[in-house]
Amino acid sequence: MLLSLGTFAVLAIGCGTTREHQATEQLLLSDAVDRSVSTIDFRPLSGEKVFLDESYLRTVKSTSFVNAEYVTSALRQQIMAAGCLLQESSNNADIIIEARIGTLGADDHRVTFGVPENNAIGSAASLISSAPQIPNVPEIAVARRDAREGAAKIAAFAYERESRKAIWQSGISQSRSTARDTWVMGVGPFQAGSIRKETRLAGSKLLKFGRSLTGSPPKSFDRPPVDYTAETRFDNGWPVLQSIGGGGASGMLPGEGLVPGDEVPPMIASEIGDEAVKLR
Repeated sequence: MLLSLGTFAVLAIGCGTTREHQATEQLLLSDAVDRSVSTIDFRPLSGEKVFLDESYLRTVKSTSFVNAEYVTSALRQQIMAAGCLLQESSNNADIIIEARIGTLGADDHRVTFGVPENNAIGSAASLISSAPQIPNVPEIAVARRDAREGAAKIAAFAYERESRKAIWQSGISQSRSTARDTWVMGVGPFQAGSIRKETRLAGSKLLKFGRSLTGSPPKSFDRPPVDYTAETRFDNGWPVLQSIGGGGASGMLPGEGLVPGDEVPPMIASEIGDEAVKLR
């Protein structure tokens, strides 16, 4: 009796279902790539003629269009934003930048709070020849969460084309992106995660949250960093940024940006707040 009442109560409240996850998967992969690329600072090569070696990017295959071509374009954007003179032929370049992908994929996780679906009673009854067939007990979920996580790991290094001597390396840039769908008493999905700028209920906006500002950590370069995720204008290849107080550069807070929801480190925030904009 109680089981029947509980089932009726859940059904009476209502239920929502996300039928396709193709867009979510593409957002997860592209967001993870964007977060990784945005932390690679190519400014040590600013002003140099460089060529991007894509040999170790083309081998990445995926059913989604978020694949090696997307990573290549993202790297080209970041290289040019750093003031490098990108060449289409290695013969015209002084420096070769070699990039590689270590990870590009997504995982799914599900957690259910309640009674999971099972056929234990039916299996036990089947041992008795005269017992009637008992149907499986359906899932009775008080709450359920589907969590998806995308991950990307990208690295790059540079060397002189003629001498083959190493001159720079980026280190490993590893990032992840998240998407969460939550149902409570059958109501949902409440959609959240790093790929969404606000919490949504089955696609409808509910609450804005989090920050989406990432970029390279500030270093001792005359050229200011450019936020990969923000619209930026260039004058003769030099980024045009307004003052911090004017609001133009407030959209390019450099930070690690590797894990969604991380706060900007106080040291970095103070350096950005005190740094005067340097224009050529």
